[in-house]
Amino acid sequence: MEDHLTLCDIGNTTYHFYDGKSDLKASVDSFDPASRKDDIYYISVNPKVDAILSKLANWHDLSNDIEWENYYETMGVDRIVACEAIDDGLIIDAGSAITVDLVILGHFEGGFIYPGLDAMQESYRNISSRLDYSLNFELDLDKMPKNSQDAISYGVFRTLYSEVMRHNKKIYLTGGNAKALSKIFPDAEVDELLLFKGMKKMMEKRC
Repeated sequence: MEDHLTLCDIGNTTYHFYDGKSDLKASVDSFDPASRKDDIYYISVNPKVDAILSKLANWHDLSNDIEWENYYETMGVDRIVACEAIDDGLIIDAGSAITVDLVILGHFEGGFIYPGLDAMQESYRNISSRLDYSLNFELDLDKMPKNSQDAISYGVFRTLYSEVMRHNKKIYLTGGNAKALSKIFPDAEVDELLLFKGMKKMMEKRC
């Protein structure tokens, strides 16, 4: 596949474009996809955008290339494409939700969905204004907390950390909060372009 082809990962709030050399983002609310006249190969988790793009001949939906028998029917296309990017390991996609997916020798073995960091903080604020703390990414997860900020941070991170580490696999971090979570998983590989690598591999399979 030629590197200059433009790929696009469409989420709830942004279009994320990548052409093999540089990437840029545009707001779902303000960007007009009809303004692009080149061929765009995309994945999307946004039904409203899907309806618009289905009418544009130069926008090509890569979800049509997914081998669904390897996954499950309701699995998000972004999770699937991330799994296609690696041969072995555990992927943490840290966005509005945190998804964790296990791939062993090229086969998807399952995964789970955890609330995103913003959602977790909001849930504590909703319980009480006294629980409105920022998360402490420097927390020692081997010690029980002795203050409220660390108690909340421990509650957010410890379950996620324990479930991830028990698989003893190489960890790949991607998504908007990947760098923040790398403090909790210091040995993880941060790859903000992981989904685009998965998209490229899917396109190469069909060629």
